Amino acid sequence: MTRRPGYYGARTGGLAVCYAGTWVAFVLLGHTWWQLVTAGVLGVMFAQVALVAHDIAHRQVFRLRRPSEAAGRIAGNLCVGMSYGWWQDKHTRHHANPNHEDLDPDVVPYILVWSQDQARAARGLPRRLGARQAYWFFPLLALEGMNLHVAGVRALFRPACKQRALEAVLLGLHIAGYAAALLLVLPPVQALVFLAVHQAVFGVYMGCTFAPNHKGMPTLTGDDRPDFLRRQVLTSRNVRGGRLTDLVLGGLNYQIEHHLFPSMPTPHLRRAQPIVKAYCAELGIQYTESGLVTSYAQALRHLHHAGAPLRRRPAPETAP
Repeated sequence: MTRRPGYYGARTGGLAVCYAGTWVAFVLLGHTWWQLVTAGVLGVMFAQVALVAHDIAHRQVFRLRRPSEAAGRIAGNLCVGMSYGWWQDKHTRHHANPNHEDLDPDVVPYILVWSQDQARAARGLPRRLGARQAYWFFPLLALEGMNLHVAGVRALFRPACKQRALEAVLLGLHIAGYAAALLLVLPPVQALVFLAVHQAVFGVYMGCTFAPNHKGMPTLTGDDRPDFLRRQVLTSRNVRGGRLTDLVLGGLNYQIEHHLFPSMPTPHLRRAQPIVKAYCAELGIQYTESGLVTSYAQALRHLHHAGAPLRRRPAPETAP
């Protein structure tokens, strides 16, 4: 549980250089369709900054609340354009009750349904998409980047919003700076295409980072409240891989260990895994681990299964 200032200093420093360097390359390239490559790289940079903000929010970097919130808002609001306060509240509720259909905001049937009970009760867009939602999942992720920005702005108007003025100023600076950069460097059509590519890469990357963690794992309802250990382990999935997987997924491939020890620094999750895995085996608790591609396949199969009630045609009425 010991903090790793050297690791996070190197990680954030390297990421800051890459983030700033991408914007410098954007300005130097100027008016050219090669900027779409820059848009893709910038989408990856935004996702990596968001992953660092995730670690900051869990106090893996700083022990105290104030420096954590200050750094989190700089990374989230200013650099990415995503409300740190909104996301922290949402993510805290997710950690308390992962995959609980009544308590986890990540399995609310906002666009997709996550269980057959949700499918039966679905109305509007979830009902329209639910029957074939497994096919829509990855295309919809292309819109997730814009959804995160919009959700952050909408959160400013909610009574529960904390540090509203600061959140609004930082989000405003991000939006104004981003729009000014695009319109000053690119003609309108190229600016719109750049925006679309950038936000699509950002959304797909973010979705592909978080989807393997819980999608396709058991969901809970009502009074289903197993003890803390089982609640966190049985609803989470780890992703096998080496150092490259750790880098790409920001350490979230050790989702079980992360849920059990949210404030544990990312580089220590790999070291904690054998201990947690052995303890789960000792207690007879299922410890789920799969490859990255397999985890996506499991998530898609679960989505297809959850939408089954919407694919069933009503039985024809019989003549009296």
